[in-house]
Parts: sequence; structure tokens; C-alpha cells
Amino acid sequence: MVIPVHDVNPARRTPYVTYALIAANVLVFLATPGLAGSVAGGGDLAQLCHLQAFMDQYAAVPRELIHHQMPRVVPTGAVGVGPHGAGCVVAPPGYDKSPPLSVLTAMFLHGGWLHLLGNMLFLLIFGNNVEDRMGHIRFLLFYVVCGYAAGYGFALLNDTSGAPLIGASGAIAGVLGAYLVLYPRARVWVLVPFLVFLPLRLPAWLVLGFWFGLQAVYSSGHGVSGAGTVAYAAHVVGFVAGMLLAWPLKPGTPPPPEPRRLLFGRQARPRQVW
Repeated sequence: MVIPVHDVNPARRTPYVTYALIAANVLVFLATPGLAGSVAGGGDLAQLCHLQAFMDQYAAVPRELIHHQMPRVVPTGAVGVGPHGAGCVVAPPGYDKSPPLSVLTAMFLHGGWLHLLGNMLFLLIFGNNVEDRMGHIRFLLFYVVCGYAAGYGFALLNDTSGAPLIGASGAIAGVLGAYLVLYPRARVWVLVPFLVFLPLRLPAWLVLGFWFGLQAVYSSGHGVSGAGTVAYAAHVVGFVAGMLLAWPLKPGTPPPPEPRRLLFGRQARPRQVW
């Protein structure tokens, strides 16, 4: 994968919604109980049980979304000792979970620092221009709609799965799809891992098209070992949803400024004007 670090496409106004979404994701991550221990390298059993109980309550679960099959017992967050040793205590849920609402709460949950920082990097680089084109309120609605499309799209393809679905990746994939439609020729500085990280300036259509192609390949089960823990299909659905929603805005979208060329040799020398 290439790692984007900056796009040559300045926004006309401050992307308040993009900044607010990043702040909200970071704050929720820091407030997630038991997550600090798991990030540091596993944590103790009490932390893991607390984290599992929290995720089961607020994450989106495909079979709950599609079939409304709620679990009879869930982790309580407590630790107990059974015939097979210590483990997480399970009991009937003491809360009423709304599956549709869980799609929204799941958009702000992340499983670790790399998961969080990777998502926020893409949102920061590409979200500001999409918000600039759509406006603050429409961008927020667009972000949520793409997140719901990604969540339910993944659930339809995995309707029997009981694994929690978390992360902002589906909504952010929608932002990437919109950026590709609106600013395909914008230049993006990326780091390409080749022995060392090589900085290159590439067109957005190449960077985002390559990213989408990888997600599509991985979602089919190729190029990854087993099913993995990443919901690639959610990325694909979110990306396509973002493209479709942004398409009506393509006419009239001002093109990004042409980046300055890199000059070499005689071209780089200052010219005298007579």
C-alpha cells in the first residue's frame, strides 16, 4: 500500500466537520474501557472482558442488523472461574440494544491505535476538500449515509456473522469515493515502501483507484490469509456509495490548482529579465 501524506488541493474554508469527526473518534477511543491494555500488548483478563462487553453492546453485528437475532447471553465485563479456568462471565443482556443505532456508534469505535490513526489520516487528507465542496451539513449527512451503506452492505453479505463490526473505514471509504469523482486529477504526495519510503506525487485517480482495487481483491478472499479481521466488503460498498452520492456535484466543481513542476538543470536557474 502507498501511504498518503498530503494532497495539493487547498480548501477554501475551514473543514470544521472533518476536524470534529477526527476529535470525536479520538475521544471515543481514549474513553473506550479496557482498550489501553489491549493496545499495549494484550492487557489482563479483566481489561479484555470489559472491552468485549463494551464492544458487544455498541458495535454493529451483521446477524443483529439483518435478522434481528439478539444474543441470549453477552459478556458482562466481569471475570469468573469455571471448570476450564478463568474467563469472562456471560449473562442475559441488561440493556436494550438498537441494531440500526449500533451502526452509528460502531463508526466511532476502533480496535487499536493503528486502526484509528490510519482512518484519521485518510479522513484528514481527503475529507477537507469533499466537505468544502458539499458544505458542512451536507458533508456530515453524507458521511453518516456512507457509513450506514457500508455497515448494512457488509451485513447483507455476511448475514450469519456474529462478529462485531467497528471502525470509521466504511464512512471514510465513501469520502475517498467522492474525492475520486470530484478531484480525480488532484495531486497527492504519498510514501511508497520500496526498501525505504519513497515520496512520490501521484494523481488522485491512481492513488484512490489502486486503494479501491486492493479492497475489491481482498473482499473476494484473494491476497489475504483466511477471512481476516478487516471488513473489506464494507470499504467497497462505502466507496461506491460515496461515488454515487458525489456524482451530481461533479459538474461545476472547480479543478484543483496545477502543482508547480519540479525543475532541473538550466530550468532551475533564475532567469534575468531585460
